[in-house]
Amino acid sequence: MKIYLDGKFVPEEEAKVSVFDHGLLYGDGIFEGIRAYNGYVFKLEEHLDRLYDSAKGIRLEIPLPREEMKEAILETLRVNQLKTSYVRPIVTRGVGDLGIDPRKCKGRPTVIVIVREWKSLYPEELYQKGLRAIVAASRARPPESLSPSIKTLNYLTNIMAKIEANVWGADEAIMLDVHGNIAEGTADNLFIVKHGVLHTPPVIANLPGITRATIIELAHDADYEVREEHFGIAQLYMADEVFLTGTAAEVVPIIEIDGRTIGASRPGHITMELRKRYKDITGIPETGTPIYSLQKVK
Repeated sequence: MKIYLDGKFVPEEEAKVSVFDHGLLYGDGIFEGIRAYNGYVFKLEEHLDRLYDSAKGIRLEIPLPREEMKEAILETLRVNQLKTSYVRPIVTRGVGDLGIDPRKCKGRPTVIVIVREWKSLYPEELYQKGLRAIVAASRARPPESLSPSIKTLNYLTNIMAKIEANVWGADEAIMLDVHGNIAEGTADNLFIVKHGVLHTPPVIANLPGITRATIIELAHDADYEVREEHFGIAQLYMADEVFLTGTAAEVVPIIEIDGRTIGASRPGHITMELRKRYKDITGIPETGTPIYSLQKVK
């Protein structure tokens, strides 16, 4: 694969940044996770909105105008002749010194675009069977510290929760906020279904996911009620259905949490209906930006 690195396309084994880059030293940077389906980049404009909003949130000046960043993403896909892919644009503060003062980063911020051929985060059997999850002891980042709306390179709290899931042999971990409310998965938003109504935490202690927003729209289109509200562990255990949403995971059901069976111990009807509706709107011009003008690749 060729990687976009500061305006050049280089083989991945040659794509290197300085050991003094603040993104490496301190997680001082931002990123996006984007998907391309069948030659169309899904909701690219929304992802660019969030990338540039995140940059504003940490006072980072992205050195590329928005349209140039958009073209860098599309050209990286073209260079690698990809139609279905995961895309990871990254912007770091750039090269500084061993101190944390961002004023020491004298050069331009580092801009990277990585692409990978990608079909799904989990094997298809897990989408059909459902995940097993735990509620992690590691809490989600409090908004009083750093807004979860900023998609930064610092994911250590989420990584710690994922380690807990690994230790307990679970597929995923669910994180609480500092008040004990359900916040999110390690890299996904969370929904529960109770008596046909969808509930999801408000975007206060979790990232405002683009897949999350899409699922809310699709649920409304299907005449389901959606409530954005706080709820705790008890409501999680007693839910009829639980599922996660995210760019990489799309829509994935959870059928067990902390050893407790969720619903009928199989993916619920509403979860699977919304997963199908989501699949149906990917890889089409109505929701995607075309990579290739004629939608053809060798």
